[in-house]
Amino acid sequence: MPERVIEIEGLRKSYGDFEAIGGIDVHVDRGEVFALLGPNGAGKTTATEILEGYRQRSAGAVSVLGHDPAKGEHALKQRIGIVLQSTGVDPFLTVRETVEMYGGYYPTPRPTDEVIDVVGLTEKRDERVRRLSGGQQRRLDVAIALSGDPELLFLDEPTTGFDPSARRNAWEMVKNLVALGKTVWLTTHFMDEAQYLADRVAVIAKGVIVAEGPPTSLAGRDQMQTTIRFRPDAGAPPPPELGQAPAGDGVLRLSTGEPTRVVHELTGWALQHGIDLEVFEVSRPSLEDVYLELTGAEEGTA
Repeated sequence: MPERVIEIEGLRKSYGDFEAIGGIDVHVDRGEVFALLGPNGAGKTTATEILEGYRQRSAGAVSVLGHDPAKGEHALKQRIGIVLQSTGVDPFLTVRETVEMYGGYYPTPRPTDEVIDVVGLTEKRDERVRRLSGGQQRRLDVAIALSGDPELLFLDEPTTGFDPSARRNAWEMVKNLVALGKTVWLTTHFMDEAQYLADRVAVIAKGVIVAEGPPTSLAGRDQMQTTIRFRPDAGAPPPPELGQAPAGDGVLRLSTGEPTRVVHELTGWALQHGIDLEVFEVSRPSLEDVYLELTGAEEGTA
């Protein structure tokens, strides 16, 4: 059996009459990247802060590395690393000085140069924090979380505000962490991020888990119909009848559970008649499609 790093049973959190988390059950195994997805106000950050020990739960059982985070034990704190949505770091220290300072708070810190290398700041090791770009400062946040050589990392929306290039670099950094044997709890708004990084995802909406599983098969995604869109040349003979319907601008659209057979029939028909298919697209429901269906695309306010 895989070793459980996080176990949550019946977790609830209420603020007066408002129930932010309505009884969730989740587990995370060692070496996993687990992503918690959900709209704003769904309970992602609340659940994460309970696991980190920053917020008290109203009910339920929570275990992080065998400890109850509500107790605030040093034995747990020295084994976890946390990257918050926003942090404050002395802007006049260098990258090296910052990592060394935070590493000094732990009994067995990871070598400073190794930490800086893992997060991709080797060339900036002697640069002052105030001169770093936003993406580089976020990398420094991760370096700080890694400085104590934690077993478990909490990454709370780590790439919010990043440009596409910076996000991709951050993803590779997370992959480096996994290669070091770390377990990662990730919250994110980005479906492509969860798709690329996570071994398992859970979708939380209005304080409850509405789906959980690998990104490729979440909520039966792997069993959903494939959509095919194609547009033949004007004046082409009718295509084989496969249940297609007009989708505008001469494009025909159909859904099928047998995409290989249907694609074979369509391309065979096109080749037989010398038809150029100016549009030919084959797509399966994305993780974002499934997410929007599960959450109703509702954004909260808390």
